[in-house]
Amino acid sequence: MILFDIKCSDGHIFEAWFQNNEAYEKQAEDHLIECPLCGCTKISKSLMAPNIAPTPSSDKVGLEELNINVDQQRVMVSAHSPEDSQVSPEDVKRALDHMHNTMAKFRRQVEKSCEYVGNNFAEEARKIHYGDSEKRGIYGETTIRETEELIEEGIDILPVPGSDKLDS
Repeated sequence: MILFDIKCSDGHIFEAWFQNNEAYEKQAEDHLIECPLCGCTKISKSLMAPNIAPTPSSDKVGLEELNINVDQQRVMVSAHSPEDSQVSPEDVKRALDHMHNTMAKFRRQVEKSCEYVGNNFAEEARKIHYGDSEKRGIYGETTIRETEELIEEGIDILPVPGSDKLDS
């Protein structure tokens, strides 16, 4: 894995992990790398400081990272603005619009490629996990308690934003 600082054409800088430089080049060429702040796919590598691993006795706390699957390759992303820049209300609005559009796009993709199982989500997810039902993508509704139980059982689930809940 290799970490790059990426800069979009709007000047936002973000970090992303790639399997190797070739994976970065292919994803950049195919416009699969998207600025998490504005959605721009016109990107380039930014200058970055070398990453020196801390010694085992280091007291530094690790950074939280967002794991994303892109084209079957795991990518970790974090974002920041250049230190001398201010985040304007327009930047915030553009980032929120981009986030809402991305969630809506994700929702449409799930609806297009997965089976809706309604309130039977927890039951059907268990059947698939334990091999009692055919392996396939499903989506539906479940309670918080059922969600916690699925996670405790080691069943991979991901919340899908509701189309009417993007403004909350």
